[in-house]
Amino acid sequence: MLTRPLLFLLSLACGVAVANIYFPQAISPLIASGLGVGKSSAALVTTCSQVGYAAGIFLLVPLGDRLRHRRLVPTLLLLTAGALALAGAATALPLLAAASVLIGLTTVVPQILIPMAAGLAEPERRGEVTGTLLSGLIGGILLARTFSGVLGAWLGWRAPYLIAAAVALALSAATAAFLPPTAPSTGERYPALLATSVRLFRSEPLLRRSCGYQVLAFAGFSAAWTAIALHVTGPRYHLGTPAVGILALVGAGSMVATRRAGRVADRLGPDVVNRRAMVGVLAAAAVLLIGTAGGVVGLIGLGVGMLGLDVAVQSGQVANQARIFALRPEMRARLNTAYMTCAFLGGSAGSWLGVRAYSAFGWNGVCGAVAVLGAVALAAIALPSAAGGPARLRRTS
Repeated sequence: MLTRPLLFLLSLACGVAVANIYFPQAISPLIASGLGVGKSSAALVTTCSQVGYAAGIFLLVPLGDRLRHRRLVPTLLLLTAGALALAGAATALPLLAAASVLIGLTTVVPQILIPMAAGLAEPERRGEVTGTLLSGLIGGILLARTFSGVLGAWLGWRAPYLIAAAVALALSAATAAFLPPTAPSTGERYPALLATSVRLFRSEPLLRRSCGYQVLAFAGFSAAWTAIALHVTGPRYHLGTPAVGILALVGAGSMVATRRAGRVADRLGPDVVNRRAMVGVLAAAAVLLIGTAGGVVGLIGLGVGMLGLDVAVQSGQVANQARIFALRPEMRARLNTAYMTCAFLGGSAGSWLGVRAYSAFGWNGVCGAVAVLGAVALAAIALPSAAGGPARLRRTS
């Protein structure tokens, strides 16, 4: 049963784990200075962690259907702590990039815990529970940038990695002690688990739709968050990395929005939430253009625009996962594997796109990229589904 203390622990674990993917976004200028490389090169550390995360989702998350969560989750957190310590000790960018891939590979705990919680929840609360865990995940994303931006400015870029390693180690012990006992839903061998994720992607139209929506939305999200560190520390604003963390805190409103989005998805269906989310992405891209003005007005535009983008993308995530978790209850981890692998491949591409767009066209180019991605996703939502109409949430226990 999902008690409040257990939900809190699961949400905390999601937030701590996912923070490891996002906190390098705020300190990439410090990494560039510390290792003597260009800012664009240092920003690729974020891309490396997202590529590793996508690989970890595909290779490790299916084990959530095969192994007991009380063993799997603490082990992954322990490996993450080791990878973070390696990154904190890196003396050159190639070593840091390799460690970042390892961090991403092992810090896939949220994508194991979210389907686990969905399986423990009553069907009519599945969207709400998913939204609650995503609130914790979003808190981790927001606080990660603030934590690394401020701490990095005080103690250097290595400090966030080393402190994150200690936190992951402590959380490994906590999950080993308090996660509920769960029984594996399958006895399939590992190669068969991987093959099932691919087959599900091919056979489930609603899964493909969800993947397509999130690939586009998350690519825009990653493009904006990767480029904003370059923008606010560049010649327009001349601010330090703590400014990136402060901008991230503005997105705290998205923590509330995800729970509401889950309730709307439960009541009206995921497509309604997806449609509103993509309209939100377009609106956020327009507001973010104000960021080219500089000064206080520009900073307000960046804050409001990033809040809107966070709310839109995370609300869409709630809708997509509510949709896919209703498809095949015995395969939730593998459904999530297919979905999140696609999402973070989109995020990796978005990080790369954000750096390239900013280098070539400045902040206007980044906003344009976000708008184009959102418009394509909105057009896809307007199309009829493979089933001959708008995709609806299929209720299963």
